[in-house]
Amino acid sequence: MKIDVSNLFNGDSKPIKIDYTLNLQHLVYSTYNPIKNGVKVKGSVYEKAGVVFLDAAVSFKFFGFCDRCAEEIVKDMSFSIKKILVPRLANDADADYDDYVVIPNGILELDDFITEEIQLFLPSKILCKPDCKGLCYKCGKNLNTGECSCKKDVDPRMEALLQLLDEQ
Repeated sequence: MKIDVSNLFNGDSKPIKIDYTLNLQHLVYSTYNPIKNGVKVKGSVYEKAGVVFLDAAVSFKFFGFCDRCAEEIVKDMSFSIKKILVPRLANDADADYDDYVVIPNGILELDDFITEEIQLFLPSKILCKPDCKGLCYKCGKNLNTGECSCKKDVDPRMEALLQLLDEQ
């Protein structure tokens, strides 16, 4: 979706409403597509006191696999975007400021921008739950469903301490 914001840069105070569904079936995260359904984007681009703002809410269903136990995960995810749109930066020092989005030709490529924001939002490690126990490194049993029958190896450096505990 392309949005012409040049009128807002020129002082027009009429806000531009955003309400659409972005298709990200092509997005690859690790080795799978995490967003099979559409991404709902709702918000507006508006001018206030000579400054142009983008204010949007993004929501989608995330489909993936736990990085510890490999269980399938389906999570509702959402985040908000608040950015300042500018036609150009006043100096190079502003280039590192993440709240500015430079729109040199007055056309905001919203699909590309939202896709990049989603990629930045997605966590690097996906867990089914914060205390996920993962898989047994010997037999591969999911330890969230119960203990496995594998014999626990004792660190040879701790064997003397274990013998002391057994004596008591």
